[in-house]
Amino acid sequence: MIPEQRREWIVSLLASETVVSVRDLTRRLGVSHMTVRRDIAALEDEGRARSVKGGVRVAQHLRSEPSYEAKAVTHLDLKKKIATEAARRVSSGAAVYLDAGTTVAALVPSLRELSGLTVVTNDFSTLGMLMDTDIELVHIGGHVENRNRSSTGRLAATTMRQINVDVAFLSASSWDGARGLTTPAEAKVDVKQAALEVASTAILLADSTKYGTFAMHRVADLVEFDEVITDDQLASSSAQRLRTMGVTLTLATG
Repeated sequence: MIPEQRREWIVSLLASETVVSVRDLTRRLGVSHMTVRRDIAALEDEGRARSVKGGVRVAQHLRSEPSYEAKAVTHLDLKKKIATEAARRVSSGAAVYLDAGTTVAALVPSLRELSGLTVVTNDFSTLGMLMDTDIELVHIGGHVENRNRSSTGRLAATTMRQINVDVAFLSASSWDGARGLTTPAEAKVDVKQAALEVASTAILLADSTKYGTFAMHRVADLVEFDEVITDDQLASSSAQRLRTMGVTLTLATG
């Protein structure tokens, strides 16, 4: 088979098996390990598949986000790694935007130790965790999303655009190299884009389990962020391709 035929065959196989090992693909296709790796890289560049350690999986279309309660108890070790690394980007006296999301919220314990900080957020849980501190707090308001304990929409984005912050930490429900940062919730797009616009430094915090997933609404390309911080479980081939694209990528080790 020519490369295009092999890649279509791999995509068809993933539709039924979801995850396939490189070893299995080399056996079934009768080609070399490197040929399979090149095919996987091409599919990932097109946003049709995702590299995982030792294999490839189908690119997943995220139709809706889990509830806050569900997200709060998943992948806690990865979120802690990312938050520990991200906290190094904040110094006393800074103005910081914390996007809604449990990965970004994992930053809160580290921020409580800093002085003279101003925190701007659309996340009610983050707000509650900082109420008993001396940190100056600004909530941007807007339409309340009960399921995710945050606010979104035009009103929230309008307020965000009136505030300048030193660093904005944005969350991700889905991200990959081909499609960038996406979300299934249209109301979140304008708020995230507003935070990108007003921040001197914009950093995406996204764990590796969400890489290779995409949703309907596009927020930004990954190169629009000053840095993307994920965990060290991201496949090395994916990390290499992101860096080749010009993404400033940090793999947090904890």
